[in-house]
Amino acid sequence: MTPPAGRSPQPAPTEGWSHARLIPTAGIRSELERERRASSCLLAVMHGVPEFAHALLKELGAPKSSVIETYAEVRFKDATGKVIIPDGAIVCKYGEKRWTCLVEVKTGANELKSDQVSAYLDIARVNGFNGVLTISNQITATSAESPLDIDGPKLKKTSLWHFSWWRVLTEALVQSRHRGVSDPDQAWILRELIHYLSSEASGASGFEDMGEHWVGVRNSVVAGTLRQNDAGPKEVADRWEQFTQYLCLSLSQELGRMVTSPRPHKQTTAERLNDIIKTLGTSGELVSTLRVPDAAGDLHIRADLRTRRTSTTVAVEAPGDRRAKPRITWLLKQLNDAPDDLKIEVSYPFVRETIPATLAQAREDPGRLLYGSDLRREARSFVLTYSRPMGQKRGRAEGSFVRETSLQAVAFYRDLVQNLKPWQAPAPKIGKPAEHVDPVDHEPTIVPVWSDEKPSAGVVAAGAAAQTPLRGPRSDHNGY
Repeated sequence: MTPPAGRSPQPAPTEGWSHARLIPTAGIRSELERERRASSCLLAVMHGVPEFAHALLKELGAPKSSVIETYAEVRFKDATGKVIIPDGAIVCKYGEKRWTCLVEVKTGANELKSDQVSAYLDIARVNGFNGVLTISNQITATSAESPLDIDGPKLKKTSLWHFSWWRVLTEALVQSRHRGVSDPDQAWILRELIHYLSSEASGASGFEDMGEHWVGVRNSVVAGTLRQNDAGPKEVADRWEQFTQYLCLSLSQELGRMVTSPRPHKQTTAERLNDIIKTLGTSGELVSTLRVPDAAGDLHIRADLRTRRTSTTVAVEAPGDRRAKPRITWLLKQLNDAPDDLKIEVSYPFVRETIPATLAQAREDPGRLLYGSDLRREARSFVLTYSRPMGQKRGRAEGSFVRETSLQAVAFYRDLVQNLKPWQAPAPKIGKPAEHVDPVDHEPTIVPVWSDEKPSAGVVAAGAAAQTPLRGPRSDHNGY
């Protein structure tokens, strides 16, 4: 309807209104209530959206059942008669197979308790359940790794799994945005869970900060007084490992593909943390690697606490089908939108030193990246590095280490790494048959089986001659 002359159009009646939410965040009065609401909402949505539940549980070995049964605050009695109440339970049925796990949930800054989870493992073992799933804001690399140190004998017949809330939110986002949900109503329910978990009021946050020892450790590294056996480096190493997994999941949410942080085969979490502490003590650096499926190279993050700068790096192999200078121009053509202060290092065969230059210098004179004493020597690989001042604040606010490093890593991948196309050797090609062939001086021409062309008489004769045996046939029964 057109407004009367002289009047401006009125805003829509619903402008500024808040949508009614299936899972509201208002009215949460205590940490216990927040914990119960988060666990009940998650379990209810897993029952209502099986596609999301299957994506979350398949890593735990749960069968893909048509109906996933979920329960809240299930009650048991231990051997002494004490009532044990896990936050929930999940049951999947497939034919005669029945898969059951108990669920323990923590929200906010609350951490899991070893004695509590141990009691749930005992209940699961006695009742023949498959295991116990814990969920908290503590982030681990895989579901098989637990933030708790549980006695080995308890895990012989019963499994212990762990999800961070950030992992749960990542699976929900990937299912909703990238894989899709077949039923429209179920898709809406999943979006409501995403909205709830994305709110700070839910207590299901991502990675908060580098811990209370962060500033002290950073200052000790600068002063050269860091002692590796202190509590500070151990906490910072644990936080850095969690932050690495947080970045992997954050990129996974955007890409719809699971980003990982590769580590040596069979390396335990304790060994990984010891390596981080050693590197922190010797070089004053925190180092991580993020691997994105099908990317040109791994994304390396290096936080130098001495210089207080954070660097993001990717290595790219040089093309093998070009001469020296064309290899350089091949790279520069892919960096049209990269910043001028991007650092390029070129590696050459049988040479330890690299040839460095900024992108601005290389654009002005690509020849400065060639090997000086041998301009015809061909580059082997390129390393691209972008460095920025490190965030100094502790939390996730603007100017903090966590926020600035996260933004830098995501921007480096978005603006540079995802646009790089790795060189690939061209496939070998079959040459075209010659048009005119002398049957005396050449082998018979092979006519492609899909061609309508008929061979010439000379070719047929040559082929027949080629099939004529030089001596009489053998007398064996096979006729050879």
